[in-house]
Amino acid sequence: MKNSGKSLLSLGLATVVLFSSCSNDKSAGDGKLSNEKDSVSYALGMWAGSIMKKSGLAELNEELYLNAVKENLAGTETKMKQEDASAYLQTYFGKLEQKKGEGNLAEGRKFLEANKTKAGIVTTASGLQYEVISEGKGVNPKAESTVTVNYKGTLIDGTVFDSSYERGQPATFPLNQVIRGWTEGIPLMKVGAKYKFYIPSELGYGPSAQGKIKANSVLIFEVELLEVAK
Repeated sequence: MKNSGKSLLSLGLATVVLFSSCSNDKSAGDGKLSNEKDSVSYALGMWAGSIMKKSGLAELNEELYLNAVKENLAGTETKMKQEDASAYLQTYFGKLEQKKGEGNLAEGRKFLEANKTKAGIVTTASGLQYEVISEGKGVNPKAESTVTVNYKGTLIDGTVFDSSYERGQPATFPLNQVIRGWTEGIPLMKVGAKYKFYIPSELGYGPSAQGKIKANSVLIFEVELLEVAK
């Protein structure tokens, strides 16, 4: 998955930078930040720890971890070949991402099951859900039309992952080049309308993570249809 490689790279960089900055200098042994070297070392430690925690590595065998770093820095023989270690971590992080994705999928389905019972929610045959905030009076776009919209995208926990309102500029795009939930949903609208869409992961990005959007996430969009070009 796309983010697994990034996590591995970030973790590797953090580890290398952190431990290559260490030395036998005892000046930081009292825990105080007495000079620039101390501050940089501590800041790198915070950075590495944060990345490791986000990657699901809050708990490690510290002795083996430190030995591996020291062996690499010293150029001595290691218990794994570099390519084997990389392959092992790639597989491990892939399993972590898959587990997170399965959790997101179950949570999303639970959310949509509860949401479809609410007043004003319409569910289509594909599983797309929407509610009409205000109707328009213009034309309906087709699935291949180019449209201009204002929108805000959130996750079910309220996290905003994208917003044309925040950018201060509407977005224009062909409907046949966006996620399936938009290709199906926006043609239901007339120009001037504002709808709220609840998009199952299979009509969104599916198992692919996209920035703040985790694998198998339900996407919620408030969309205003401003113009249909063709």
